[in-house]
Amino acid sequence: MGVQQRIDRQDIVADYRRDGYAIVRGLFSADEIAGIGLAIDRVHAEGVAHGRSFRHGNLFYNVAPGEPPLVRMAQWIAYHQPVLNAVRLDPRIERTLAPLIGHDLKQIINQIHWKTPGAKGDFAWHQDSRFRLPADAYRNLATSYIQTGLAIDPHTPESGCMKFIRGSHRHGDLDLDTTAEVLGRSMNDNVLERAGLSADDLVEVVLDPGDFALWSPYLVHGSGANHSDHQRRLYINGYVRAADCDRGEWAFRDGVPVPFGPEQALVHYEALREHPEPHYVD
Repeated sequence: MGVQQRIDRQDIVADYRRDGYAIVRGLFSADEIAGIGLAIDRVHAEGVAHGRSFRHGNLFYNVAPGEPPLVRMAQWIAYHQPVLNAVRLDPRIERTLAPLIGHDLKQIINQIHWKTPGAKGDFAWHQDSRFRLPADAYRNLATSYIQTGLAIDPHTPESGCMKFIRGSHRHGDLDLDTTAEVLGRSMNDNVLERAGLSADDLVEVVLDPGDFALWSPYLVHGSGANHSDHQRRLYINGYVRAADCDRGEWAFRDGVPVPFGPEQALVHYEALREHPEPHYVD
């Protein structure tokens, strides 16, 4: 992870505060992305070998049984994949986020999303804020938390790229439909209209491999199915100002990367202490 990338922090801050998101082009090189992609493919093979959803502490594989099994998502794979662990602690990420949320950061999200050609891989319109639970563990969410995504493959409308509703972060928590799972549901523009938003503000987030996107937890976004002839992989890492969060794995202290400790930190899996053992999930 040695490539030096000039990051225009003023532009990132201005874009992020105005639109609810920003994009850094080419943050990771083609050679780096090739190595990251190989590590992600190893995680995918692990999910296929399990054949169904599997958990070991925070480590989780979301797998739909079938022939072959469909691996949709994996969480906290950085625990045992050194290449992916190095990405989440890369100083370029810290330098990108520091003007917005500081130098002392915990990590709440570490996950990979796959979109296989021809498989249903939609994400309905949603805000990431709905998943930051319990609410009392997260303070000043609008200004303390940032979600990031590193493109491993071309992200285009055809391959099911993300779609952002520009400026929607300024509305805070919105009354979107939260009665069903986001994963596997298509975007319905009626949801936007009921929340007082407009599809006219939709932005298709086109990314090349190595591009790095960051967005607000209140930004309304979703994505469609992959109709291309290649997979669409996205490596997501979410960071929070440490003083404003009671959960998560440390990522940076005073800008310096922090390795994992001997015991997994409490993040989202509430039964981490009671049932940390490996087990399959129905």
